[in-house]
Amino acid sequence: MNQSAFHLDVYACVLAAGKSSRFGATKLVQPFQGLPLLQKALVAAQGACKDRVLLVVGHDQGSVVEASAGLFDRLVVNNEFGSGINSSIAASIRSCQDDADAVIVMLADQPLVSAAHIRDLIGTWSGADNEIVSTSFDGITSPPILFPKSAFPALLKLRGDSGAKSLLSNDTFVVTSVDFPPAGFDIDRPEDLCQIDQD
Repeated sequence: MNQSAFHLDVYACVLAAGKSSRFGATKLVQPFQGLPLLQKALVAAQGACKDRVLLVVGHDQGSVVEASAGLFDRLVVNNEFGSGINSSIAASIRSCQDDADAVIVMLADQPLVSAAHIRDLIGTWSGADNEIVSTSFDGITSPPILFPKSAFPALLKLRGDSGAKSLLSNDTFVVTSVDFPPAGFDIDRPEDLCQIDQD
C-alpha cells in the first residue's frame, strides 16, 4: 500500500442524480437496513474522504437531499441529469477541479461498497498523475474508480450514459485494479433491494 496518496486531496463524488427509471420510484430514498439507501454510500465516502464528499443530485433532488441527512460536504446540482450519467461526472469535476488531486467516482446505488474499500483505492494509488485505480470483480471493471487530476479534462468532455470506461482503455493512463466482489451488487429494481437487505 502506497501511503503517499493519503497526503493528497482525494474527493469522493457520489452520483445520485438519476431517474431510477427501472426501479419505478426514487430508489435512493428507499430504506436499506433501516436507513435511506443513499446514506450507505455517503457514510462510506465520509469514512475515507472526510470533509471532501460531493453529492451530485438532479432528479427529485429535494427528496434525495433530505434522505442524505447532510452527510456531504458539497452539494452539486446537475440540471442536465436527463442526458445521462456523464453529465453528473462532469458536474462533480467542475465543482472540485481546483481543489482535488484526484476524485473517486462513486455510484449511490452500490450499498455494499465500504469505506475500507475506498481507502484501499486511495492507498493503492501511487499518486502518479497518469494512474487510474478501478474496482474490479469477476474480471469486470466497476466504480468506485479513482481518477487523477490529469484525467479531469477528459471527464469533462464525456457525453451520454456510457460512464468513464473510455478512459480505462486510453493509452495515456495506466490502470490498476483492486478486487472487491461486493461492488457487483447494485440496486436496479425493488427486488434487488429486498434480496441484498436480507443477506
